[in-house]
Amino acid sequence: MVEERAPDFDDCWNRIGVRGDSSCERLTEYVRCLNCPVFETAAARLLDRPVSQIDLTHPELRAPALVPTRRSDAQGESESFLVFRIGDAWLALPTPIFKRIVQTRPVHSLPHRQHRAVLGVVNVQGDLLVCVSLALLLGFEPGASAARDKQDERARHELPRLLVVSRADEHAAFPVDQVDGVHRIALDTFQPPPATLSQAAAAHTRAVASWRDMSLGLLDADALFDTLNRSLG
Repeated sequence: MVEERAPDFDDCWNRIGVRGDSSCERLTEYVRCLNCPVFETAAARLLDRPVSQIDLTHPELRAPALVPTRRSDAQGESESFLVFRIGDAWLALPTPIFKRIVQTRPVHSLPHRQHRAVLGVVNVQGDLLVCVSLALLLGFEPGASAARDKQDERARHELPRLLVVSRADEHAAFPVDQVDGVHRIALDTFQPPPATLSQAAAAHTRAVASWRDMSLGLLDADALFDTLNRSLG
């Protein structure tokens, strides 16, 4: 049996929140624990840990290096992806490349940068990492097509994050507007990227898949790292 580690915060939502006896006086104002700043602070503390130590229910994000990318089950072969949103686009990358999910933090610009997608460097728990805009790398502006009221509604619920990825000794970080979590995507749902994608987006997209009645772009991790290396050269 796997030993469960006690959280280093008061998980009040399980005692007096909507998952408990609903006696918390804050529910009058916030209605749901998800809207409460206490819950948000606790979630941020969890997300600011290394990915291998995050106390999430999904085992694949707790130890991605130990989980095979591809798995077969009764419904056929599937692959594990971390799903996130940038602007209006829902995207995904293979789970094993993710090393940390942290809160957003200041980005320090780099002089004479070769590619506008390279935003600068960011300090993540003492490590300086190149910070990249996937939106600019893929050729679209984040949120450019979103309606104002839709953006305002999102802003009340989303938690922007900085995702840290790694390939061998190559490391980088990129900001996202929302992280949904780890999902297994069936291989038989993969479709070729549509012709409407920009040239840059098509070059970095393995496939698209239907997900929650939306189109999910499955990105090619090797292509992204290769482009990043060229942009820094």
